[in-house]
Amino acid sequence: MLILGIESSCDETGIALYDTGHGLLAHALHSQIAMHAEYGGVVPELASRDHIRRVLPLTRQVLAQAGRTLTDVDAIAYTEGPGLAGALLVGAGIAHALGVALEVPVLGVHHLEGHLLSALISEDDPPPFPFVALLVSGGHTQLMQVDNVGCYTTLGDTLDDAAGEAFDKTAQLLGLGYPGGAALSALALTGDPLRFKLPRPMLHSGDLNFSFSGLKTAVLILTQKHPDPADHADIAAAFQLAMAEVLTAKSLAALKQTRSRRLVVAGGVGANRQLREALNAGVAKLGGKVFFPRLEFCTDNGAMIAFAGAMRLVHGGHPAGVFTVKPRWDLQEMPSLS
Repeated sequence: MLILGIESSCDETGIALYDTGHGLLAHALHSQIAMHAEYGGVVPELASRDHIRRVLPLTRQVLAQAGRTLTDVDAIAYTEGPGLAGALLVGAGIAHALGVALEVPVLGVHHLEGHLLSALISEDDPPPFPFVALLVSGGHTQLMQVDNVGCYTTLGDTLDDAAGEAFDKTAQLLGLGYPGGAALSALALTGDPLRFKLPRPMLHSGDLNFSFSGLKTAVLILTQKHPDPADHADIAAAFQLAMAEVLTAKSLAALKQTRSRRLVVAGGVGANRQLREALNAGVAKLGGKVFFPRLEFCTDNGAMIAFAGAMRLVHGGHPAGVFTVKPRWDLQEMPSLS
């Protein structure tokens, strides 16, 4: 089966073609970073309008790369949520219009399910089920137990800000612009991470939850006390070390709690080099292994949506992945864009 995937949850338009027999055939991604940079964040209306401009040209591009036509498509998967309402509606509208025109099934995919399964796209060394996943991005920071396609249990969640948001806000405080996560990581490489002491929020909370609002406040106070740009590299290094230590400690605790030795790291922050090194070292001590998606699949992308849709079809076409949390959260109770 050939599945066309459409991702439009925020500020990146992603299109991909996944074949259940031959794997990922082609994918393309357009980022709106340059457009939103001058506003210091994503402007929802601008994001929606840009998705409208990009989806069909990117679809034609991907089909051409794969040497296929629309009539070859057997199903269409699109990001149903969560995300910006207008941006999601663009993807949903185009997916359903194509589905009606081609007379093929249309599947709404939960954005987090796409991230959770993104490491399985690799044909070299995909992680076997079950595994623990650290989903760490601009909008989400969660630890999940992944037992199979469509069966996910939340072990820990952020109580306020996501890790990626904390990276971007810290970068703004240091004058690095938006989005500043990558720039902050580059600056941190030149700084002394031990010069300034920042808190490790909820490091000893006894659970697997996260909180990063206090860390952002601590960075704000620190930048006010040390406004000299010469100190910014040390502040960036201290922040990155604090973040890596918290994420690593909680991930290791999740592995011990579930008696698992496989950790999948997904989401944009998963591309951070210091975090990767800390996780690899910590999990190795437990006799386990860390699995990362390809760098191009760490951020939002169409490949993960096409793949999740394909796995849904292969595993019986169930309507949506069920995420069990404490308290319970069932995706089928969420409002549908269908």
